[in-house]
Amino acid sequence: MKAAIFEKFRGPIQIKQVADPAPTENGVVLKVEATGICRSDWHGWMGHDPDIVLPHVPGHEIAGVVAKVGKNSKNWKVGDRVTMPFVCGCGTCPECHSGNHQVCDTQFQPGFTAWGSFAEYVAIDYADLNLVALPEEIGFVTAASLGCRFITSFRAVVDLANASGGQWVAVHGCGGVGLSAIMIASSLGANVAAIDIDDTKLELAEKVGAIATVNAKKVGSVTEAIRDISGRGAHVSIDALGSQETCFNSINCLRKRGKHIQVGLMTGNHQHPKVPMDKVLAHELEIIGSHGMQAFRYQEMFEMIKAGKLKPEMLVGKTVSLEEASHELANMDNFENVGVTVINSF
Repeated sequence: MKAAIFEKFRGPIQIKQVADPAPTENGVVLKVEATGICRSDWHGWMGHDPDIVLPHVPGHEIAGVVAKVGKNSKNWKVGDRVTMPFVCGCGTCPECHSGNHQVCDTQFQPGFTAWGSFAEYVAIDYADLNLVALPEEIGFVTAASLGCRFITSFRAVVDLANASGGQWVAVHGCGGVGLSAIMIASSLGANVAAIDIDDTKLELAEKVGAIATVNAKKVGSVTEAIRDISGRGAHVSIDALGSQETCFNSINCLRKRGKHIQVGLMTGNHQHPKVPMDKVLAHELEIIGSHGMQAFRYQEMFEMIKAGKLKPEMLVGKTVSLEEASHELANMDNFENVGVTVINSF
């Protein structure tokens, strides 16, 4: 099969012919129809993920068709249209038994713990627990755009923040994660304020549901800007980028008893950010991490998409070929793209 592969961190990402994968006993092989290009893939290429063993094929935002089935997999057959979360639970550890597959003790992650979906085919372990049947109404490109960004934002906004109508939700960073969070929070009736440093991205944020925007480069204080907009500060604030500055601003802009949700990955020099702990204590703030979403939670999201309450296709900025993906991935830290980029040609 054809795959995009790198042999050293930060090195060339080359298109090569490699051996077709075989399914594990509990897994399947998918023919990849579409796969998102995510900043998490960039972090992997940079060497920020200790699970990656070189040489490596990235890619974890997958939609495709079942091509082969392992002997112990019972729920799937060749030809099934599927998608999946980027974290696959094992089904047997204590976290999985509690229903929290997204923090499985022995999780399988395509593109991290194993070769991923920047390829014609990808092997997926623990298939019966983690694959999700894709409704006919949802195309492969849209399904791939749900990837880790939309589903992580869905769980962050719906399950963890419990955002509701009339609340103020601040979203820091208007990339794929942030735009997803904006759309989802707006669909619940929340008042969304979007924060970024790029006016083009802020314009798209307004199109998907933000009622207020803040260009962080053009204000003296993001915290004060959010307080001016919301009156007392945000009920919920989401760091959708993952930096020392956005994390601090997200916590600092909350009203009393507000919730900060950390969705953007914190890596490198950003791993241990400053936190206004005096305010966390005095105002009884909550700090919550959000790491993906379980496969069994997809159905509610699908129903909202089919009903037109969520329109993730609006977040797809462009589609590219596998050959073009090498350039797109290596340049993700430039933040040049607006919306989600999806590979749909192999």
